[in-house]
Amino acid sequence: MTPNERTVLVSNVGGAVDGSAEPERLNQEGFAGFAERAGDGTPVVMLNLLSFKPDGGRERYGEYGDAVAPLLEKVGGRIVFAGEPAAALLGAGSWDLVALVEYPTRQAFLEMIGSAEYQAIGHLRTEALAKGELHPMDPAEPTP
Repeated sequence: MTPNERTVLVSNVGGAVDGSAEPERLNQEGFAGFAERAGDGTPVVMLNLLSFKPDGGRERYGEYGDAVAPLLEKVGGRIVFAGEPAAALLGAGSWDLVALVEYPTRQAFLEMIGSAEYQAIGHLRTEALAKGELHPMDPAEPTP
């Protein structure tokens, strides 16, 4: 991915090149590191931490889920797990929904979010969320 392509994609994902879009502020350094590995050919699991806006956020996110499902399938992705967390046993944070979404490669994720189809529906996610985080994860070394 060229630096210019990355700038355009960052603009499309974060809502602004400066990463100031809310409720999900783009971490430009993290995104750049993710994009640099786009060609490594390894699967990636995305940890989605989601807090919905009151008065319709959950329903709006359902619309997003329905709209993104065919795009996810098109790039070979799949939802591994989605669940509503109970009260935290450690820490003070809380989320309304946690989801693990697997993509065959980082490039597949970038192709999905960079597509015209995704650009047409991405606003549904933003409109649904009061707060959100997206963490790419690699497999960890097994512990004894």
